[in-house]
Amino acid sequence: MKRPLASPHKPAPIRKERNIQFAKFPPGQVPEASDYLVKLEHLEVEPRSERRAVGVAYDLHEHSLQELEGSLEDQGYHLDNTLMSKMMRALIYYIEETQLHNLDARDRPLKRSQSEA
Repeated sequence: MKRPLASPHKPAPIRKERNIQFAKFPPGQVPEASDYLVKLEHLEVEPRSERRAVGVAYDLHEHSLQELEGSLEDQGYHLDNTLMSKMMRALIYYIEETQLHNLDARDRPLKRSQSEA
């Protein structure tokens, strides 16, 4: 995912709090995944074993849910693949990607006459 270029001033943080839901099998993924994620910089991690999830909090300038889940899958973890989880995941990926794109976009006047004034 493309990140906006660094600007001379520090951009306001865009804090995201998400749950990464894991499949029932294999069991015991939550503590292991938490240990893996806690090693990443600029990421807050909270294991939620009773819900088969790991809570994460991050600044969108630093991480995205798609990046974090992709990293977990690359490490061999199995995410929840119910229809609802897939739909929510796709929606969050889209929202975060759109926010990053909009951060990189230049401001455009709504009408042509505004730019000529």
